Amino acid sequence: MVAFFTVVDGRYLATEWSVSPWAPTQVGGTAVCGLLARQLETHCPGVGFIPARFTVDLFRPVLNEPIALHSEVVRDGKRVRVVDASIVQHDQVRARATVMYLAGAQPPPGQVWQAEQQLPVPAQKLEGADGDPPLFKSGEFEWTGDFASGQNSERKCAWHNLAFLVEGEPMSPFQRAAFVGDATNLVCNWGTEGVGYINCDMTVTLSRLPEGRELGLQAQDHLAAGGIAIATATMYDRIGALGTCVVTGVSNARRQVDMAAFADAQSFRESRLV
Repeated sequence: MVAFFTVVDGRYLATEWSVSPWAPTQVGGTAVCGLLARQLETHCPGVGFIPARFTVDLFRPVLNEPIALHSEVVRDGKRVRVVDASIVQHDQVRARATVMYLAGAQPPPGQVWQAEQQLPVPAQKLEGADGDPPLFKSGEFEWTGDFASGQNSERKCAWHNLAFLVEGEPMSPFQRAAFVGDATNLVCNWGTEGVGYINCDMTVTLSRLPEGRELGLQAQDHLAAGGIAIATATMYDRIGALGTCVVTGVSNARRQVDMAAFADAQSFRESRLV
């Protein structure tokens, strides 16, 4: 079973699958976002509420050490609930997150303009019980698990099947959206020389929760100047678009990740452990 965390004495321990692509002593942003979403989800108001906005600030490295989580409800109402959560290590807040739950309602009358989007999905479903390695698509090329396939300047998509965030506990739709949302940095900031921006935040906005375990991202925009990049992606499943992801990145050229050096997810993971 592939899980990103285990629980020991009430604290979370990162498994080898959570290791950061930037440093083996740190936990990757995708896993951090998923874990914070899991903590926030303990305060979900109930059926009918959607985690419409989830924002994470990644201002300190989360260390590959035992992780403690704290959370509190900061606003509660009939249609809105806002919850804050944070990761604490060595008596320091390492990352923090906020979710805004909104109660669903009958849509208002009338028609509103919507952008037409071509959202490609793999022909064959990913149905591994323990999850599957991610697939990537660049421009008009086919879906592939080869990391080197994305070492270009083409528009990119990624497709994920995630099973377990915490060992023995199936990943919820919200946790899945939070985890995959942080992969916006990869989808949007992956160029001809690899990934050279590290994101310091991530926001996912959701109109609905994902259906099923497969979840994709498609790059929508990339703006960069003076070593700061703003990247936007659309989140979607086999039904269609369900949300938007935005990350703010800063140049990390001295530790650029050369994705072409890895044949697949397994070799990428193993390289992070040395």
